[in-house]
Amino acid sequence: MTQLGRTGAGRGGDVALDELDHRICQAYLLDARLSYRELAHKLGVSTTTVQSRTVKLEKGGVIRGYSAVFDHEKVGYQLTAITEVSVSKGKLLELEREVAKIPQVLAVYDVTGLTDAIVIAKFKSRDDLSRFTKSLLSMPFIERTNTHIVLTTVKEDFRLL
Repeated sequence: MTQLGRTGAGRGGDVALDELDHRICQAYLLDARLSYRELAHKLGVSTTTVQSRTVKLEKGGVIRGYSAVFDHEKVGYQLTAITEVSVSKGKLLELEREVAKIPQVLAVYDVTGLTDAIVIAKFKSRDDLSRFTKSLLSMPFIERTNTHIVLTTVKEDFRLL
């Protein structure tokens, strides 16, 4: 059995997955449109088994939703920025809540090291990135930012199991 965090590292409540659960999750990562019947056929188990396991994984918080994976560049998001953020003492949670609301933001992490948080976001233009950076710097609890522009994306796939 493997352990998979229900809601992320540090949030407790690991859910034990057996081999079939793992195979079901992996199949959904590759194609979330699979019907219970198609997945059951692919895995060599009954449709009822797939349905009950899927419901268990959803209720346990392992499966939090289903979505498509887009090529961001093909829909106009040409720039990826990784921004390091230094925050005033005691304001990290406030920063995370505010920044997470911004539509272009894909990920917000509080981290160890010289900065307090890392923000990953995508933009259609330099002007969009400039407005984003200026909006960050205008927040009273942000002391400083350091933005890195991605030149080449070698791998970008957050589907992990």
